[in-house]
Amino acid sequence: MSTPTTGTGAAGTVPVRPAAAPVSEREQRSLAGIPILILSIAVIGGGIALVTFHTPATIWTGLGLIVLASITLKGLSPVAPGEARVVALFGGYRGTIRETGLRWVNPFTVRRGVSTRIRNHETTTLKVNDADGNPIEMAAVVVWQVLDTAKSVYSVQDAQDFVTIQAETAVRHIAGLYPYDSRGLDRISLRDKAEVITSQLSAELAQRVAVAGVSIIESRITRLSYATEIAQAMLRRQQADAVVAARERLVEGAVGMVRGALRQIAEENLVELDEERKASMVSNLLVVLCSDQPVAPIVNAGTLYQ
Repeated sequence: MSTPTTGTGAAGTVPVRPAAAPVSEREQRSLAGIPILILSIAVIGGGIALVTFHTPATIWTGLGLIVLASITLKGLSPVAPGEARVVALFGGYRGTIRETGLRWVNPFTVRRGVSTRIRNHETTTLKVNDADGNPIEMAAVVVWQVLDTAKSVYSVQDAQDFVTIQAETAVRHIAGLYPYDSRGLDRISLRDKAEVITSQLSAELAQRVAVAGVSIIESRITRLSYATEIAQAMLRRQQADAVVAARERLVEGAVGMVRGALRQIAEENLVELDEERKASMVSNLLVVLCSDQPVAPIVNAGTLYQ
């Protein structure tokens, strides 16, 4: 037996009640409802027939049969595919009916329908800050299903609202852990590593909603962009990064071509170049290869030194 713990508050020591034991789903035994329905209707018909004899004994017997059959009919519960019935008696959880069709249980129980179908939830577009402090807009879709009907009914107020709030909380938390863009650095970013981000989002969300008996099947990011107020600035920065990367690739290729040209000239002894002529040739080749505009050649009729 657990004992109450105590905590220290502003006014002194305050007793803390122990947490209640979680309720887990268990099977509720039920009977086939069709035979009971037919039998109850037959009993009601017999009771009506007895009442028509107009004798005290037959009237009371007939009324008793009608009341008994009516109470029996209250125990019938239709269970559709993709649904379950959580059964409670006098406030206590008795079990869950998952077998589909017309079922019969104790007529004094309360039966609450719970959907076990797979459902989608798309979060609203949330404005959050990434790991670099940049405001971004992010949204995600979550595919979920109730696995433990008892927890979904008794552990939380409303399972669907619980999933909605926890999904938005998880999206905000994940967005704050990573930058929007890696910007060429060796790090995980929201834009470049979508599979890693969604996997971590699913894992965190599954842990958050487990108390409600909910299973997360999948989660995907449906919207990811910079916030409106910085979108233009970030676009210019991305364009600048792209230009720098292209220039680096262009210069790398041009240097390789110049190196190959010098090596081929030396191997075939086409012309003997001193260091100054080599430097001039490298300069001219790099200008031609790296320039964005067509280059107009200048013909030197003399020598390099005149």
